[in-house]
Amino acid sequence: MSATTVLARTEARLFLREPGNVLLALLLPTALLVGLGAVPALREPAARFGGQAFLTVFTPSLLGWSLAFLALQTMPAGLVAYREKGILRRLAITPVRPAVVLQVQLALNVATAVLGMLLMVTVAVAGFGIEPPRHPVAFAVTFVVGTASMFGLGLLIAARAPRAKAAAGVGTIALLVTQFFGGLYLPRFLLPEVVVRIGEFVPPGIGAFQSAWTGDGAAPVQLAVLAGIAVVATVAAVRLFRWE
Repeated sequence: MSATTVLARTEARLFLREPGNVLLALLLPTALLVGLGAVPALREPAARFGGQAFLTVFTPSLLGWSLAFLALQTMPAGLVAYREKGILRRLAITPVRPAVVLQVQLALNVATAVLGMLLMVTVAVAGFGIEPPRHPVAFAVTFVVGTASMFGLGLLIAARAPRAKAAAGVGTIALLVTQFFGGLYLPRFLLPEVVVRIGEFVPPGIGAFQSAWTGDGAAPVQLAVLAGIAVVATVAAVRLFRWE
């Protein structure tokens, strides 16, 4: 068994020892969906939503929670804590290079985000009869690009935050901002038009998710901006990351 495999298994066990974070990422979006779906009026089609139900148009906003929570809070705080405790410095003299820790952490958090998204989409479609995404390919591309942009920002926070508490604080602010523009706190139809337009390009791209699910498909410019954010943030994080 390789050292990298051992590290991956160890990191997975440590990750699962924080059930609060895992449950918040996995279950909170689905729990909110179930709570809203329990209200009959929110399942009824309405003219203001183009003949769709509120639950249908609001569901894409819930998709951003798992990505934002894991990318902006869980992962950066964990990596900075490792650096703060000298774990990354100690790993530098072992066969497992410090960069492998970053890769494993990224893989664990992305996998959790994927599971959370699949669970919520399954409940939405099978449990409440919401139509599956009209443009599945565009939806998948949006998920990939949105995930890359969100985790790129998370890596940037981990690269620059001096302490785990600072990483958690910055991550919380970023979480609040992205979810506000994504329409989680206030549905997008209640937000000012300028906020909605800005939110079209704020990671993880809730506007693109909604277009791929219920509209005409994500606009190329949205995906291009999100991809640009992912590349710039990731490159900056790699160059600025401090291992000790």
